Amino acid sequence: MAITTKTGDTGQTSLFGGSRVSKNHIRIRCNGLIDEANVRIGMLLAELPENHQWEKGLLKIQRDIMLMMSHIATPADSPKPNKKIHAEKGVAACESWIGKLNNFLKDEKLAFVLPGGNKVASLCHFVRTGIRTAERELVELNQIEPVAEYILQYFNRMSDLFYLLAIVELKQSNVKVEKFMLFPSQKSKNEKR
Repeated sequence: MAITTKTGDTGQTSLFGGSRVSKNHIRIRCNGLIDEANVRIGMLLAELPENHQWEKGLLKIQRDIMLMMSHIATPADSPKPNKKIHAEKGVAACESWIGKLNNFLKDEKLAFVLPGGNKVASLCHFVRTGIRTAERELVELNQIEPVAEYILQYFNRMSDLFYLLAIVELKQSNVKVEKFMLFPSQKSKNEKR
């Protein structure tokens, strides 16, 4: 497969099925932002030790993202159907992982937190914000042309997942989770003012 085709030199690219669109077409913008989020997951994976407990789950998410991108690149009126499998089961897998993380954090009062603490937790937040950016673009696309419901659900779950992964990483590393309270009355009696 040739990487340099020169077919995009005039600012056009192909959707699945062969139709040509501008590189700033909403489907292309969506996939560009999703690709950026997937790269961020790769950065997180690269920071984790080999065979880390999250590795298998994160690689599954990366594969699911690639499948979802192929469907986002397929317009409803495509002359060629996209026969790639859908990643619908990924929503349930994500929810299951979220459930396990919530169980681990059962005594933790979750709130707004300041991103940081250590590199892995910061990367989890970096992924989360990339997922949210892609999700907003997907919502816009869905207002123009329907996006498969599971794709919207998956992106919504992923942002929750990466938020929780950041908190769990700090807890397991014995690093303080810096919470942000909008109002002083939100502070618990045990917290210093």
